Formats: sequence, C-alpha cells, structure tokens
Amino acid sequence: MKNTKKLQIEQLDRKIAVYDNLPEIPAKGWIHGIRTALKMSFRQFGSRLGIAAQSAQEIEEREKSGNISLKSLREVATALDMRLVYGFVPREGSFEKMLEKQALTVARRIVMRTDNTMKLEDQSVSKQRVEKAVRELAEEIKREMPRYLWD
Repeated sequence: MKNTKKLQIEQLDRKIAVYDNLPEIPAKGWIHGIRTALKMSFRQFGSRLGIAAQSAQEIEEREKSGNISLKSLREVATALDMRLVYGFVPREGSFEKMLEKQALTVARRIVMRTDNTMKLEDQSVSKQRVEKAVRELAEEIKREMPRYLWD
C-alpha cells in the first residue's frame, strides 16, 4: 500500500476504534428509548420539536422502520439537547482488515483463473503453492491499491 493510502487507512482505523463496543439499536429505536427513559410524553417531545404530538409519534415510528432522514435525526437531537453522531464501521472491525479481505478475494480470483488455465494445460500446481501465490498477490494488491480492487 502506498504510504499516503496506508496512513489514511491507519487514521480511519484510529478514528473508528472508539466505536468498537457500540450498543445495539434498541428494538423500538433510539428516539423511543431516550424519550421513555426521560419520561417525556409525545406532547412534550412534539413541543420541543415545534410539532404536534401525533407528528412526534410519526417521527419515532419512522426511525423504528428506518425511514427517517439525517435532517430529522439532527432536529430530534437538538430538541433533546443532544448531538447526532453517525458513521460507518467496517464489519471486519477495521479498514485494514476490510482491505485485507478484499485484496484476498481479488487475488484468489486472479490466481484461480491462472490455476484453471494451467490445469487445462495439464500443468497444475499444489494447493500450498496456489495459497502462497494468493497471499503474495494480495499483499501486492494491498500495497498498490489498484483501481480494480473494488470491482
């Protein structure tokens, strides 16, 4: 990986490290969880948002169903004297691991294409040699980060 790209990946990983132990989203959504924990009625919640109680309830339902905009979430956060925080966290745990997984996938695809051609020509190699080739190519792909990495 080129030094600047490697540095960017490392910086992103440091930034997301604080999100390692994020809590699960409450079944009824964050808005409902916070509102009920604060013993706030829909009327009170709506009043803080400058909307009717029914509209406040609809906002809560939209969050629960996943149909709420970031703008609405920001407005809710402001009304509750909070700040909205959102981001993307790689399922693999880090951008480095995500990149490693993708590089291995691409490398395996390339090496297996070559391996199949060699088998057709009756020149197959051992599984250990194929795996070594995959690992070596994956390292090169990670280092160079070619445009085809995410194809």
